[in-house]
Amino acid sequence: MADTNCAMVRLPRPDPLQQLKSLVLDAVSSPLTKRQYEIALDRFITWTAGRAFSKPLVHQYRSLLEERGYAASTINQALSAIRRLGFEATDAGLLDPNIAAAVGRVKGVRREGRRTGNWLTKEQARQLLAAPDPATFTGKRDGALLAVLLGTGLRRNEARDLSMEHVQMRDARWCIVDLVGKQGKSRTVPMAAWTKHAIDAWTEAAGITEGRIFRPVRCNGTLARDRLSPQTIFRIVLEHSAAIGITIRPHDARRTFARLAFYGGSGMEQVSLSLGHSSVTVTERYIGVRLDLADAPCDHLGIGL
Repeated sequence: MADTNCAMVRLPRPDPLQQLKSLVLDAVSSPLTKRQYEIALDRFITWTAGRAFSKPLVHQYRSLLEERGYAASTINQALSAIRRLGFEATDAGLLDPNIAAAVGRVKGVRREGRRTGNWLTKEQARQLLAAPDPATFTGKRDGALLAVLLGTGLRRNEARDLSMEHVQMRDARWCIVDLVGKQGKSRTVPMAAWTKHAIDAWTEAAGITEGRIFRPVRCNGTLARDRLSPQTIFRIVLEHSAAIGITIRPHDARRTFARLAFYGGSGMEQVSLSLGHSSVTVTERYIGVRLDLADAPCDHLGIGL
């Protein structure tokens, strides 16, 4: 005779919205975009609080994001994820196709001009690298993280996902090999000896021989098994830059790498390859060669008070 208790057990029905979110994420190939879509959809689903999905609702949400000061790129990416959610709901028979089409016509936020990047001078970069205390466990990790950001120009999420298997010898020098970045693009990034030294100091102290290089440190000083979150990396950079009297974010370290490398004599194309940019034009914006603040047009006017 069958166990009646087992027969009565029922699994909870999955939330349709969560099912649709999974379908949206499965259709995205880039790990970075998938993570950003997941964050955007989680925020939107929480905010809707069960209200009917509609074009006015999405318009209202876009206005809310603008009021909260989100960047145009962040808002537009959130809208892209929401549009996909509507199309997946239509395919699943949960939403009228006319409603999904109307949501698809919600316009994104127009970008006016381009924000000027923030770079460190060579001396400021040296000070930032020296800011973490190398005598402490956490200081070794933070020092290695800053050395990777400033010394290789990796994106925040690329540094988060960096593993021991990526660090290999190529043509008699240490490199980060087969790193997968935005849009699933794979590249190899050469690293300076001082970057490798910082990584070795941290991994030897932490006993890391495989897997993720940068991991959380618990309050008792032990190492957690999971990887650092993007928010933690942001905080580490902000904390140590504030200690030397400046304010930068992880992406500013990437810009600094590009600028110092270019003005130090590296070719633009080589810098672009290290950064994993789709074109040299993007790299030019990072370096700021289109707006030369050191030798600006106003310096050549020949007039003055």
